[in-house]
Amino acid sequence: MSPSGTITGWDFGAALGMAAALGINPAPVAEILPAIEAVMVRVLNEQRDMSDG
Repeated sequence: MSPSGTITGWDFGAALGMAAALGINPAPVAEILPAIEAVMVRVLNEQRDMSDG
């Protein structure tokens, strides 16, 4: 998160660790995570901007 409150990205290490803890193969997770992250960061920032008025 930036000083202005904008979400800049996810902690991929944590996401891959969660996948491993759930018994999910981290290789495919690592391949799809960037695409999921891009959409989620955009949507969360749009929601934040809308709530700021």
